[in-house]
Amino acid sequence: MNLDSESRRAHASPLFAGLPGDIGVSFEFFPPKTEKMEETLWDSIVTLAPLAPRFVSVTYGAGGTTRERTHNTVARIVRETGIPAAAHLTCVDATKDEIAEIADAYWQAGVRHIVALRGDPPGGATRFEPHPQGYANAVELVAGLRELHPFELSVSAYPETHPDAASPAADLDNLKRKLDAGASRAITQFFFEPDTFFRFQDACLAAGIDAEIVPGIMPVTNFAAIQRMSGMTGTAVPDWLGHLFEGLDEKPAARQLVAATVAAEFCRRLYAGGVRNFHFYTLNRAELSYAICHLLGLRPETTT
Repeated sequence: MNLDSESRRAHASPLFAGLPGDIGVSFEFFPPKTEKMEETLWDSIVTLAPLAPRFVSVTYGAGGTTRERTHNTVARIVRETGIPAAAHLTCVDATKDEIAEIADAYWQAGVRHIVALRGDPPGGATRFEPHPQGYANAVELVAGLRELHPFELSVSAYPETHPDAASPAADLDNLKRKLDAGASRAITQFFFEPDTFFRFQDACLAAGIDAEIVPGIMPVTNFAAIQRMSGMTGTAVPDWLGHLFEGLDEKPAARQLVAATVAAEFCRRLYAGGVRNFHFYTLNRAELSYAICHLLGLRPETTT
């Protein structure tokens, strides 16, 4: 594909007109805590399912309750929909035997895709400490899961460098080791400038990483919350983004419209640079992700 001509077309065409819808999408959800939240989640899944996502993933936290909710949500997706479901799995507060038990239960439930993560430090701790009988990091987790079952494995990537990494080069080396251990793709932490992703892509190629790198897209529904999350993940929040959301704290409908516009334009620029697969952090809401996909030319599959 000639990226220069695509870039010219992106600027010359009226808005999003003419996009062929040749993108692949995936959506991330979190396990619901209440019946009302479960209803919202399933409404979102029903809304997004016609877009034929490559997969949907469900997040996971340390502790038995969260673990059980994640399993139940993923198992229900497998059981009641035709969407490939991916379960998040972390190293936090778990022995290798416990992780093997969880992985076996997923396999028996029909889950064939795991998003393998080191995980965040639990309970407000400032640094990750592996369980004495557990996996030390995501590299070990990927290798361990690969020995258990032939899962499809995805891992995380950080375009602006993981906060715990010694350097950007060390972070890229860790990503390469996760992929070399058996992962087939990396999904990035959210970011807000297209060039952030393109620079990261170039750095990955220079480091010998040729696996699929999927940009993680976080539509901004609550700017204050995004600022808090960005502070924890080391994600830069540009000043222009804050300016766009000024004065909208008490205007949720207007905020939603601005969020959709900003995220769609962001994805359009990624598309103009050659990106064809997107991973949306939905926060269990379908509207924004659906609208962005629609603007990118993706339409529901129809049967005849």
